[in-house]
Amino acid sequence: MTREQLLAVLAAVGHEQRLRIIVELARNRLHVSELARRLQLSRPLLYMHLERLEKAGLVTGSLELSPQGKAMKFFELTPFDLHLTVDTVLEAMADDGDAETELGESNVKGSTT
Repeated sequence: MTREQLLAVLAAVGHEQRLRIIVELARNRLHVSELARRLQLSRPLLYMHLERLEKAGLVTGSLELSPQGKAMKFFELTPFDLHLTVDTVLEAMADDGDAETELGESNVKGSTT
């Protein structure tokens, strides 16, 4: 997982409304209007939250045509397994040389010989 992916996932799950969206979509895929009704959110606000979840790879949206020819946006949960450990953070930050340097320096400063 890259640093950007880690930050996107943490931002996505770090909000109560987005967790409520995950709960609803875990039950079944839903049309945006139905999801907005269930959560009692405006569609623009819901779309903002869905965008964050989609960016993090936790949900996917798809357009489908209704029998009347109307485009309808459905969202569904993408299966995920989220485990946050020190190693996850270190691996995500590995491309940031400063993070490793700072970590190494703090260990040296904190040690006594």
